[in-house]
Amino acid sequence: MFVFVCAGCGAELTVPLSQVALPPHARQKYGNGAQLPVLMEAGTFAVDPAPWGGPWRLWDEVDPDEAEARGIYAPVHGLSDSTAGAYVIAPGDVRGTRLILEKRDGACCGLDGADGPNLACEACGLPVATRVDDCSLWQAVRLGSDAVRRLLVEGSHTAPPSWAELVEKGERTPPFEPIATWGGRAGTSHYWSWSPRWEAAAGQALAHLLVASEGRPVTVPDGLTSDVFQRALDALLPAGPSARHAALAGPGRPVPDTGVDILLVPVHPRTGRMWATGGPAAAAYPVPLPLGVWLWLVSPQPPLPVPASGGLPQDVLRDDPLPPRPNYLFRPDWGTFQHTLVRLPGVRSPWMRTVREALTQDWPAAL
Repeated sequence: MFVFVCAGCGAELTVPLSQVALPPHARQKYGNGAQLPVLMEAGTFAVDPAPWGGPWRLWDEVDPDEAEARGIYAPVHGLSDSTAGAYVIAPGDVRGTRLILEKRDGACCGLDGADGPNLACEACGLPVATRVDDCSLWQAVRLGSDAVRRLLVEGSHTAPPSWAELVEKGERTPPFEPIATWGGRAGTSHYWSWSPRWEAAAGQALAHLLVASEGRPVTVPDGLTSDVFQRALDALLPAGPSARHAALAGPGRPVPDTGVDILLVPVHPRTGRMWATGGPAAAAYPVPLPLGVWLWLVSPQPPLPVPASGGLPQDVLRDDPLPPRPNYLFRPDWGTFQHTLVRLPGVRSPWMRTVREALTQDWPAAL
């Protein structure tokens, strides 16, 4: 575990935190006026390797060699020139800071960080972090990598859990959830939606599936996996024979011996490493999925209701109305898809040129 301190005066700015992988939805902008929850779990932090926020340069102002050195292999609207490597934490884990009042313009319902760091060290006044809690954005605090230092807490080292332990714990991410909105005079309201976490995870995975396709059609397993990916794959890739086949693979799930070119695998929530297999399947292209999403995909159906008499046994569904399903088809998150795709070297393949040109037109609506 680590404590983060001000680089200027050494004052402690956080509670002790343990490092985890950055969630795929860290940069997601969801809906309009939605009240999204806190991005990071309490007591954790993640490192965002890419710059975030202003100042910005348009793509025409960036040398292609510089963009490639920064891990960007296709044109984007603009590049952030802020410092990379921010430490992303939950707002409740911050200590010893004060809000910089003049850095709160331009937002809608909260702070969006567009004006740069808006939290200063209470002891010395050095701008150290950016708080984000505006509508449609995940609530987080980004500690500047050039403004803070992290100190190891002695005696706090713990090994990350094994895959077997993670699967046994079984923390799945449901594909549907209620979304809170900023209400008017009537107050806050809610609606049921596909989970923003799922939409962001699908956007990240879809970019990998597109590169792994090598310009050929891709098929994914039937059921919820098909609901999430197949429509978008069919819209982005040409129809034809010799399709590439994707399968779900991971801890406790056998890998098909033949006929599989792409594997949808879980990402370790602590280390950020994808699950890996050996043998012939090791040559398949691995596509990352958050563990909670992967666990739901490999066992998506809830237990069926069981008739009962007398008292209500455990695990029997009540006759209360169940949560309604969303009234629209699943859509991968467009922003997460774009952010991931331009950072994959395979996007420079010649066959991708046509797809990239199409992506600049009406593809968000098609997805």
